[in-house]
Amino acid sequence: MSQGFLNGLYIIPILAVLILVHEFGHFFAARSVGVKVEEFGIGIPPRIKGWMWDGVLWSINWIPFGGFVKVLGEDGKSTDPRSMNAKAPLQRAFFLVAGSGMNFLLAVALSVVVVGIQGVSTSNVYIGSVAPKSPAANAGWKEGDRIIEVGGVPVRSADDVGRSARDFAGNPMSVVILRDGKQVDTTVTPRVNPPQGEGPTGVGVSEALVSNVLVTAVAPGSPGAAAGIAPGDAIVSVGDVDVTDQFAFASGIEAGSGGKTSVVVRRGGSERTLTLALPPLDANADFQQATGLTLKLDPIFTHVPAMDVIPRGLSDALTQTGQMLAGLRDLVTGRAPLAGIAGPIGMGQITSEVLQSSPLPKWVTLSQIATLLSLNLAILNLLPLPALDGGRMLFVIIEMLRGGKRVAPEREGIVHLAGLVILLGLMFIIAFLDVGRLLGGRSFLP
Repeated sequence: MSQGFLNGLYIIPILAVLILVHEFGHFFAARSVGVKVEEFGIGIPPRIKGWMWDGVLWSINWIPFGGFVKVLGEDGKSTDPRSMNAKAPLQRAFFLVAGSGMNFLLAVALSVVVVGIQGVSTSNVYIGSVAPKSPAANAGWKEGDRIIEVGGVPVRSADDVGRSARDFAGNPMSVVILRDGKQVDTTVTPRVNPPQGEGPTGVGVSEALVSNVLVTAVAPGSPGAAAGIAPGDAIVSVGDVDVTDQFAFASGIEAGSGGKTSVVVRRGGSERTLTLALPPLDANADFQQATGLTLKLDPIFTHVPAMDVIPRGLSDALTQTGQMLAGLRDLVTGRAPLAGIAGPIGMGQITSEVLQSSPLPKWVTLSQIATLLSLNLAILNLLPLPALDGGRMLFVIIEMLRGGKRVAPEREGIVHLAGLVILLGLMFIIAFLDVGRLLGGRSFLP
């Protein structure tokens, strides 16, 4: 069984935990406002086993995805004082938002744990391709340029670049790039309606984690061996390029192709300058193989003082929430492609690909994936769509605006049933697309 497939299976326990946390939010909220919880289900029926405890039927069900909390009066018919139907609008609203609230708290907790234990990492964002006659080409951008600032704001990830380009669509946007160790100020006007597959500026971007680039092996008789590079060396620079990540190493090697270039390595606490003779190479060459070096990335983390850990974790979660809301807006308005939408199968593929490509410790990568998915679950469930918590919340708001006059339970039930059918249909379509992407060998990653 391949390692990629096994890595993809991590998505099963991640989703299970996220959904159970969500449902426990509803459970505790119902208890806190005096609503009787009839059943807490793990998985989706049909039921495997059930048992009564503390007045609640706890069940384990056959379909391993999801879970549910069944409360008295959620159909709007019961008049029992302990039913959801008998509670005030604000109490019902609290019950509906509690699941998403728990997912947000879980995301914050995971962010705090990662920041507190591992610290904070940063990424460099590079231009991987430039479409001919695009705004980026007109601005003089080139492959290998590093984007360090967009619209006056420092760039921390590739998402920052895409989001800013969509926000500035049709208007000039200042962009600072780093080329050959020098900053270059440029201005670009992102397109409102770009050609298919190009994006607003016409570039493909990739990000690389800021890391120490370490040599783990040197092939005998290779250019690296001839230069005197040894296992254990840390690559400091290649030519005029400071090596802060693997992409920078490749850029330095490409620039020195077909000649001799200086390589600064750190060995035993001191730096040495070596001369590396390179054969002619093209941009598609495997630069590690061409130099005879086997490299390992050692991500650099910045320690966060204890007093700042919780604020930083909360800030990171809020930042990601804002990015997701902006991405959702772009999906709705058609400014972002729908190709990035994924169901459980696609999430498994993403998890596998990220684990295989990320130099971060596995637990950190899995924590980051769980954080993103928990925030996703929180946001999506609050959308005002029938059958979702947000759709039910919409009816509560309508009731409050009508001075306490409720929509007939039968009518609301029909709306939610229709919404459930549509959601199930969308899930089937997304699963079909996920399978097609997987069988076609197409990647989620750039």
